[in-house]
Amino acid sequence: MPETEFATTLVALDLVGIFVFAVTGALVAVRKNLDIFAAFVLGGVTGLGGGFIRDVLIGATPPAALTDWRYLLVPVAAGLLTFVFHPAVGRLERVITLFDAVGLSLFCVTGTLKALDYGLDPVPAALMGMVTAIGGGMMRDVLAGNVPVIFEGNLYATPAIAGAAVAVLLDRTDLPVFAVATAGFCTCLVWRLLALVRGWSAPLPRGPANV
Repeated sequence: MPETEFATTLVALDLVGIFVFAVTGALVAVRKNLDIFAAFVLGGVTGLGGGFIRDVLIGATPPAALTDWRYLLVPVAAGLLTFVFHPAVGRLERVITLFDAVGLSLFCVTGTLKALDYGLDPVPAALMGMVTAIGGGMMRDVLAGNVPVIFEGNLYATPAIAGAAVAVLLDRTDLPVFAVATAGFCTCLVWRLLALVRGWSAPLPRGPANV
């Protein structure tokens, strides 16, 4: 695939992922009976937060969310649609969960590859991939007054770092970028979907907590 076509494809998939993440953020606002501004804020934070943090940390400034109008329009549209049609959107939660896993898998790879392109070493680049994938959701939960989902035993960050690690390792080979991205994407997606289907979770403390 030509480089320009590949870049266009990545942007398109990035926007799809932002839209889905923004829907999940706006749903949190609706379920907490917050106003439409909260739906826009939580939707925007969820969709853009991880990429914003990554871009600032790796020196890709100003962040893409501030230089490309599509990155701002997509979460606003997602927030508005979710706020207006939230009963219908809520009934599609299983589908949204599936696409959320796709967005997680995509962002962990694109975040890693962008960090590598900006000169980061493999381990920091993989961490930036994970931050891209989970950062927005963490910011959403903190703003909404919830414990971040990734701290409640859900296997969410682990698949993201695994996908990022695969992308880092394969980037050091002669494989095409598209093959590298696909391998990392599939690693994260398969792990996340298996965790959802089989109910896998990270270890939690047993017995009452000592206070």
